[in-house]
Amino acid sequence: MSTKRDPSNIEKLASSTAGPAELLGPGYPAARPRRNRKSHWTRRLVAESSLSADDLIWPIFIIDGENTREPVATMPGVDRLSVDLAVEAAAQAADLDIPVIALFPYTEPGLRDERGSEGLNPENLVCTATRAIKRQVPDIGVLCDVALDPYTSHGHDGLMDGNTILNDETLSVLTTQALVQADAGCDIIAPSDMMDGRVGAIRRALEGAGHTDVQIMAYAAKYASAFYGPFRDAVGSSGALKGDKRTYQMDPANALEALREVALDIEEGADMVMVKPGMPYLDIVARVKETFLMPTFAYQVSGEYAMLQAAALNGWLDGERVMMESLLAFKRAGADGVLSYFAKDVAERLRDG
Repeated sequence: MSTKRDPSNIEKLASSTAGPAELLGPGYPAARPRRNRKSHWTRRLVAESSLSADDLIWPIFIIDGENTREPVATMPGVDRLSVDLAVEAAAQAADLDIPVIALFPYTEPGLRDERGSEGLNPENLVCTATRAIKRQVPDIGVLCDVALDPYTSHGHDGLMDGNTILNDETLSVLTTQALVQADAGCDIIAPSDMMDGRVGAIRRALEGAGHTDVQIMAYAAKYASAFYGPFRDAVGSSGALKGDKRTYQMDPANALEALREVALDIEEGADMVMVKPGMPYLDIVARVKETFLMPTFAYQVSGEYAMLQAAALNGWLDGERVMMESLLAFKRAGADGVLSYFAKDVAERLRDG
């Protein structure tokens, strides 16, 4: 009779009255887990998770001008790029087999108003960059964020009445924003505003306009996090933000609520779901993936990136190793892909071995 262990026995430990030794057989010295770690080739052979360029989405910040590159002070190594340089960056991403880039605009203060009107302008930076990239690099996916905070004078993701965010009134503005982005050639609409019902409203608008193949990646579980600060600097909304976003973004204390939010977005027509931030919320990533079996993504946000970069630049951490380890952690948690400002560097590291 074969004595080969059934791996499913491990799962029986929690419910069985038998002890571990009865189910799993003899332990040390017969069992030496270090055997499978003894060399590079065997570690590769038994690795449970892997990271490839296919797992990456590269966020790019767009700025007005030509041949313009402007460093983001709070995100070392990240620049705002004019449209022509964003096209070059998209070509680099395609050469590195990165499947998707995500576009975020830096909106000049003079173009901001209480309603976020510039977000509805078919000639705004995101739409202009999308058209240029799809002309020059047609095979790369373009993801466009749908929310009003890069465009509003108050820095919030929706319309306001005094200090109150108007959920239902905001939906019509978001659907128009999604439509102008889809008309420009956007492949993935990514609503990040956390208004109730916005995924369904956008899906109906896309279907009605004939954009039946445009995907929706919903920021389904987006938390009211302190890790977003550098991003707000990058898009120019940090100084504009009045108050905070805790009335519509999720409470960091809640996990079950995240599952309810994800369920609603899937029901409303999301093709993919996202958890944001990333590393502090890997438990949420794992629970979402296990519960819904949907394409699940996470955003390694600006604050996560800035912390690792700052530590690496000060010599406190090995920058390349923590970069790779952090991305692998997302895959281990169950993420199908990650939005990361490290995407280009990671893809180059993977290419070069």
